[in-house]
Amino acid sequence: MNTSKMIMTGVAAFAAAQVMAMPGAARRAEAETEARAIVEKMSARDCVWQLMMDAPANDKVGLPHYHWWNEALHGVARCGVATVFPQAIGAAATFDADLERRMAEVISTEGRAKYNVFSAKGQRNIYQGLTFWSPNVNMFRDPLWGRGHETFGEDPYLSGVMGTAFVKGMQGDDPKFLKVAACAKHYAVHSGPEKLRHGFNVNLDNRDLYEYYLPAFKMLVTEGQVESVMGAYSAVNGKPCCASKFLLTDILRGEWGFNGHVVSDVGAVGDIKNWHHYTDDGVKTCLAAIDAGLDLCSEGTYHALFPAVDKGEVKKEQLVEPLVHLLTTRILLGNVGGAKTPWDGLGVKDIATRENKALALKVAEESIVLVKNNGVLPLDKSKLKDVSIWGRCMEEAVLMGNYEGIASEPISVMTGVAEELGPGIKLCGPGEEGSSDTVICCIGLTPGDEGEERDKKDCRLNDWQLGMLRNLRKKQDRRMIGVVFGGSPIDLKEVNEICDAVLVVWYPGEQGGRAIARTIFGKNNPGGRLPITYPESYEGLKDIKDYTLEGRTYRYATKKPLFPFGYGLSYTTFDYSALKVVKAKDGVTATVKVTNTGTLAGDEVVQLYVRSPKDSGDRRVHHLEGFKRVTLKAGESKTVTFKLKKEQLMQFGMDGKQSLAKGEYEIFAGGGQPGFDDGVVSTRVAY
Repeated sequence: MNTSKMIMTGVAAFAAAQVMAMPGAARRAEAETEARAIVEKMSARDCVWQLMMDAPANDKVGLPHYHWWNEALHGVARCGVATVFPQAIGAAATFDADLERRMAEVISTEGRAKYNVFSAKGQRNIYQGLTFWSPNVNMFRDPLWGRGHETFGEDPYLSGVMGTAFVKGMQGDDPKFLKVAACAKHYAVHSGPEKLRHGFNVNLDNRDLYEYYLPAFKMLVTEGQVESVMGAYSAVNGKPCCASKFLLTDILRGEWGFNGHVVSDVGAVGDIKNWHHYTDDGVKTCLAAIDAGLDLCSEGTYHALFPAVDKGEVKKEQLVEPLVHLLTTRILLGNVGGAKTPWDGLGVKDIATRENKALALKVAEESIVLVKNNGVLPLDKSKLKDVSIWGRCMEEAVLMGNYEGIASEPISVMTGVAEELGPGIKLCGPGEEGSSDTVICCIGLTPGDEGEERDKKDCRLNDWQLGMLRNLRKKQDRRMIGVVFGGSPIDLKEVNEICDAVLVVWYPGEQGGRAIARTIFGKNNPGGRLPITYPESYEGLKDIKDYTLEGRTYRYATKKPLFPFGYGLSYTTFDYSALKVVKAKDGVTATVKVTNTGTLAGDEVVQLYVRSPKDSGDRRVHHLEGFKRVTLKAGESKTVTFKLKKEQLMQFGMDGKQSLAKGEYEIFAGGGQPGFDDGVVSTRVAY
């Protein structure tokens, strides 16, 4: 693949994630002291009530009613009008951590505004609180997984950086209060099969666990200071995640120093007994979760504790620590104690504003990935006779993904293209595409094809869509542009052969149609990159129940893909030079010069990959350890700097521990992965 046609993914020394997490340690200690004072005044029964998702008011200690469940995966969800941004997999395709943080800041502003509006009315129900169960940083390791589009893709580093930026944007930087509380989910090792999730067990060694499944969570905890972590439904090595002391206490609080609260996925505590058969009665189930380190039960299973508390079989002392964790969060949110916060003035006027919609358009534009272009794009309106739009994915519903809000003015592809064409060029709808000289084919998946408890059966484009594409291609002198919706890998081999240009647009949010049209007509130069691999063949895929890593994702790949992780094209061209690496005690600093060698301004995603010495025993082909999205005018050059910690060079042993092998490490910089982009430059550093 030629650099002159490519603009690839990558992440950076992400400034957005380097801001010091707030509130600080002293303020948290103060809030914890206040929480302990409240708990001291409560009975054991009072404590049990407050450890459940729908926590009732307790007037004697000043606790208002609070419902812990709220959602904000790509905008405030399930609670009326909100700005709807691209689904998380689309946000990942931007490879832009700064933009991700800005998006999260808008989401948290709208979340606070809604909370204020509802609280003023005395409404404190589900989807009206300040604890948002986002982001999802599970690893998208299998193309059939139905919830992969909720994640940031297949790479732990990309997921960790983007997730950390999201957390910091959500939680804010006020020294005294959390703007809202974010939640890293689903901890840990959860990425299908969906239908088996309530009783599914993953057996794996610590090497796989620490090398691939845990790093994103670790980054959100240690660098993002995420306030909440959600335990998954499934089990790891025979222990349900919500009853695993190894995961919830030893690793999370012990190794990583987590000091927020742990919440179960909805129904996961009941699963400990009912599906995993790890316990045999209700009280044992509750205590298994509490003893492991769970704080909040997102269901009614804890009702089983009331008789045991009344009989003295369960003591208040067993309930104090989890409740202190929960009340500390509520105090830091300003939900307890009546303190004023910096966001008390937010309201309806701050929701779905013109500025917020403009940012949704920006994210959508940056998320679009151009994977093929034979020169037909961008379209020149002066050369068009008419334009047809066809396909199952041309309407508004496909924009939104899942865990979505309600957009006040969603822009479909038809509307977006009509805006760009204006009244002087004929725009044809379905049924009129037969004679058009230009056809925009809106194909792919809809949110109904993949989602929660709904894995895909295969990765094929359905026969009806392929059949129509073949028929349209019979007219050889027309331009055919494939616009591919969906949140997971689809077999695009024939689409790639038939269409003159192919755009992967994900579930692009409320401004998706406008972003797509602006890209097709050249007002937006596409710079998105694939956060997942598109295999060349989907035959012989590993069983989704197999969590071993060989052959999965670009890191452990054994086959050539159709479109690799990190891939994407541009309307301009880029060149790399002068890669230098300087070694220090704590790691390395790499600098590389990137130049826009084309005639148009555009974005390039500079990516940095590391390859271990040959005899190190590292199974990874190479691994992403830095990326930065830069905007360059035609002819402009910039020098991009990456700082890598020594840990980013290390290898993992079977015990999950890291060590630094002796030998030469190869460092690659370019617009894509080494081996898939002729413009990648490399150098070596010895240890």
